[in-house]
Amino acid sequence: MDVVAPLVFVVLAAVILMGAVKIVPQGREFTVERFGRYTRTLKPGISFLTPFVEGIGRRINMMEQVLDVPSQEVITKDNVGVKVDAIVFIQVIDAAAAAYRVTNLDFAITQLTMTNLRTVVGSMELDEVLSQRDQINSRLLGVIDEATSPWGVKVARIEIKDLQPPPDITNAMARQMKAERERRAVITEADGEKQAQITRAEGAKQAAILEAEGRREAAYRDAEAREREAEAEAKATSMVSDAIGSGNVNALNYFVAQKYVDAFAKLAESPNQKTVIIPAEMSALVGTIAGVGELVRTAQGDGEAARPPRPRAPAVPPTGA
Repeated sequence: MDVVAPLVFVVLAAVILMGAVKIVPQGREFTVERFGRYTRTLKPGISFLTPFVEGIGRRINMMEQVLDVPSQEVITKDNVGVKVDAIVFIQVIDAAAAAYRVTNLDFAITQLTMTNLRTVVGSMELDEVLSQRDQINSRLLGVIDEATSPWGVKVARIEIKDLQPPPDITNAMARQMKAERERRAVITEADGEKQAQITRAEGAKQAAILEAEGRREAAYRDAEAREREAEAEAKATSMVSDAIGSGNVNALNYFVAQKYVDAFAKLAESPNQKTVIIPAEMSALVGTIAGVGELVRTAQGDGEAARPPRPRAPAVPPTGA
């Protein structure tokens, strides 16, 4: 009997100690109740309670949680049934409110999200629902966050996870997308052909301009060459006329010999000429060339001593054909 009493005392002391000392893990908060009434909230760490008077009420998860909203069929504004589901990210910021103001927090938020999802999607047409997910998420977030604020919950974000239109609507949308892409392809091809034609026209225009400028430059240079040639011819004729006027017959012989030699050269260069007939009066041509030489020596003898004239070449007797 003496051994049992101390043992009972030790066991009772251990039970009391275990009930009085509470360790709260990180990311959790415990509510404390005194005779069933909420008194305070225990933060992460070690805390002490009054034995037999205070106890732990609710253990609340303070970390961000993800709630999966079940899929449901919603009728849009243009009477199209769409299957919609979503996910909700929540975080408890007031453990006492989350514990004592709503019976089942997760279930309440899920049902609230489903009802508001039907309201938001039902007020929009199908094309808006498919193309404006961000707007749906924003509207849902504002409504759900305001509704859950008294429960000590902060709704971080809501995301539409999936949208499934009916199969016939999906097929119609696929055909519409294909037709739109084909239309864009035709427009793009037409624009490309248009640009190609414009580029070719611009190239032809530039080529014509350059060709015209080339012809103008060539004509200008030809005219300038003919002008120089005419000036030279006029100057030569003037010199011959002056020489003839001064009584020098050799100048006339030079002029005639030049024309004669040019005509004979053209006759010899003719592509259809196979036989060249040499004139019989070659002595006259030789004499004319000698006169030309005399004229040149006379022109170069300005200020120098006159040189004795070179003997004329003997006349070549005419030869019969």
